[in-house]
Amino acid sequence: MNINLYGSTGQIGQKTLNIIKKYFPQLKINLLCANSNVSLLLKQIKIFKPNYIYLDNQNAAKKLKSNLPNNIELLNFNELKNYLKKSNSDYSILAVSGYKSLYYLEDIVNNTKNLGIVSKEAIVSAGHLFRKKKYFNKTNIFPLDSEHFSLFENFKSINYFKNINKVIITASGGPFYKKNFKSLKNIKFQEAIKHPKWKMGYKNSIDSATLVNKCLEIIETHYLFNIPYKKIDVLIHPQALIHSIVEKDNFTISLNMFKNDMSIPIINFLSKSNNYKKINNNKLFSSYSDFDFMEVNNKNFPIYKYFNDLDKTNPSNLIKFNVGNELAVNLFKNNIIKYTDIYKIIKKVGSLNLYSSLNNIKDVIKYHEQIEEKIKILLKKYI
Repeated sequence: MNINLYGSTGQIGQKTLNIIKKYFPQLKINLLCANSNVSLLLKQIKIFKPNYIYLDNQNAAKKLKSNLPNNIELLNFNELKNYLKKSNSDYSILAVSGYKSLYYLEDIVNNTKNLGIVSKEAIVSAGHLFRKKKYFNKTNIFPLDSEHFSLFENFKSINYFKNINKVIITASGGPFYKKNFKSLKNIKFQEAIKHPKWKMGYKNSIDSATLVNKCLEIIETHYLFNIPYKKIDVLIHPQALIHSIVEKDNFTISLNMFKNDMSIPIINFLSKSNNYKKINNNKLFSSYSDFDFMEVNNKNFPIYKYFNDLDKTNPSNLIKFNVGNELAVNLFKNNIIKYTDIYKIIKKVGSLNLYSSLNNIKDVIKYHEQIEEKIKILLKKYI
């Protein structure tokens, strides 16, 4: 059994490699892909001895090449795509933040038997193609986000095409869920990424603070499970232990619960066809007794209201929402805009009047690029 890992130096990538080392030593690391973290990637190469390496940043790739062992091949972008087309993998994990993974998404789907996916942006931008292009027939797609893994487990015993009244995904609320959004104007980047429950990269942490992550996860839920938007809702659940709630038409409710630890979805994915060493599991209820749930306050999360008002049947609106947020988060990270400007930029990008057929991945990528070109003019005062 072999595995390709896209995003090996990120939080999910590092956690996955630690899990493989500890519990799945028979699983061979075939390909490691990263962005620019050469020092960490070299440590991973030394431990896991992959056959192939890919770095998205060209300057980082040049630096890596001079330190790479002779028996490991460094691929450029075109070589990576060609390799994926000509080879097969048993497992792949796509944990690349941002829409850039779209450039090789189809090749990954065709290359692997089992795809664990954490890249929200890829599903949000191309989810309308997942069923249309029959991606689910080509590979077993396994959601690794806690909410969608939770729904995946919940639906094992539910005929969700017929028996569901409502699907609820939960949100911790991030660090500011009790505060009015307007009062957060001077919040600093380091404050916004202090997630109270999860250890995540900066993008996911900021998205959690603004509740954009739940907006993206609603889209994922719709695309991955074919659930109508009108049946999907969000509740704030600060304990972050119950990840999905399914209301059935027989007046009962199913809740799926597990510790706020991404190791759980990853281990479940990797154990599909692999034996693994015994894992000690501490009792979940040893220190928890109270569970709080509350509706989303639109004054605290205005982006959520804006998202709910969008025409989500049009994929272009979802892509603009996705791209606008990605741009805004990076501007905030670089101290160019205020925290509350993230909302303003998402709305500005959403107002763009751009047409694209969006019939394939190339169309989706082209549409992203068109939006980015328009944004440069639209947001001159920020960029």
